[in-house]
Amino acid sequence: MPKKLLLLPPLCASSTLRAPRARPAARPAMNAARTGYRVFSANSTAACTELAKRITERLGAELGKSVVYQETNGETRVEIKESVRGQDIFIIQTIPRDVNTAVMELLIMAYALKTACARNIIGVIPYFPYSKQSKMRKRGSIVCKLLASMLAKAGLTHIITMDLHQKEIQGFFSFPVDNLRASPFLLQYIQEEIPNYRNAVIVAKSPDAAKRAQSYAERLRLGLAVIHGEAQCTELDMDDGRHSPPMVKNATVHPGLELPCKISSMFLFHLEEEESGQEKGPHLFEKWQERGAYKIYVMATHGILSAEAPRLIEESSIDEVVVTNTVPHEVQKLQCPKIKTVDISLILSEAIRRIHNGESMAYLFRNITVDD
Repeated sequence: MPKKLLLLPPLCASSTLRAPRARPAARPAMNAARTGYRVFSANSTAACTELAKRITERLGAELGKSVVYQETNGETRVEIKESVRGQDIFIIQTIPRDVNTAVMELLIMAYALKTACARNIIGVIPYFPYSKQSKMRKRGSIVCKLLASMLAKAGLTHIITMDLHQKEIQGFFSFPVDNLRASPFLLQYIQEEIPNYRNAVIVAKSPDAAKRAQSYAERLRLGLAVIHGEAQCTELDMDDGRHSPPMVKNATVHPGLELPCKISSMFLFHLEEEESGQEKGPHLFEKWQERGAYKIYVMATHGILSAEAPRLIEESSIDEVVVTNTVPHEVQKLQCPKIKTVDISLILSEAIRRIHNGESMAYLFRNITVDD
């Protein structure tokens, strides 16, 4: 059988120099980190999510889709309704009167986001709960350190808070803690909302509170007064369990140091939270009125008000109680028109933006003194 001749087309010069065909770009790996971020609210009540809505509005973002509710038996359930894989997640948690429920909501949501493969989980907790239980007393425990360990175990990698009860609390955490300050907002309120504030005097409730009161007085260029008095309490900070059994003392309070409400304030009267939680009479402010004060303002970073506080404030000689919206005060404001709030969502939203973008936080601490 004759063989057939197979003719091939000649090779052209261009074909010999042709570059190899470019390969298509490789698809990103499934576990590649994304650059987005989401903001969630861990509160189950609408009144507590007001701060979260203000923050997301300033960021130009939408609140993350989640469901937080309580079962009939009291258990907390959290459901994340969108993908968070590879994203930076910010959980905003304000603390209402039911502190333990708020803590469980935060822990469960953090653990749910960790299970959903979130890249970083940052807790925005303006008022950190159990911060007053940061010292050993008698046969007690340092609950604040326990909570710090629980948050780390749940999956949190960073915390943004404001005006910790003690700055040393930051040492309880195994991850970064940004302790922001509310003093610029309180100072701005004084300068813009209080008429003739230059005739005011900063009053420190005790010599221990003089340093912080002095820092406010220096920036406002006002005078400073310090209340001196003798007070004995049953529960002292120095009572750390070295006495067994504990010594029994008679609890007496100097009449000039009685407090009108359970509040932690800075200006114009520096009051601190009552450890016992009992309400006191408004004799302190009446004494200042007798000495010529015609306007009395109470400024507070976290206004931890008891159930009786609105009535006592309304009946007292206080003209205004100014608190930050780090904790919800909507119900108290309806009961007492003297209670005013200062919005601090601006600094929290800026902190979120800077942390996500890896920017320095030093700008947020400008004009902040050591004693703040």
